[in-house]
Amino acid sequence: MRKSTLLILAIGLLSILFLLSVMDASLGRQDASSRIRLMQTQVREYELTDLSLFTEARYTRHLSQADGFTPFQDHPMAFEHFPSGSLVTPPALLGAPR
Repeated sequence: MRKSTLLILAIGLLSILFLLSVMDASLGRQDASSRIRLMQTQVREYELTDLSLFTEARYTRHLSQADGFTPFQDHPMAFEHFPSGSLVTPPALLGAPR
């Protein structure tokens, strides 16, 4: 068998697998929308707070409840010693002109 034939067969197989994955995602979309509505109802009913993304530092645990100086509580020139602190961007209002 020639290499070009193998390549065409591989591209055809991968195309079929891609189409099957797109079909699976579209079929699962309806089920996901009902689950999202259920979660929204639960959040409203139980009055849940923000999502906790990180478990390391308190200022990365609940981003809406952190104050601006918490990362520097040890020393104003201290380096960030939690990896999650480098993934979270500062609030937009810090760069806004006053």
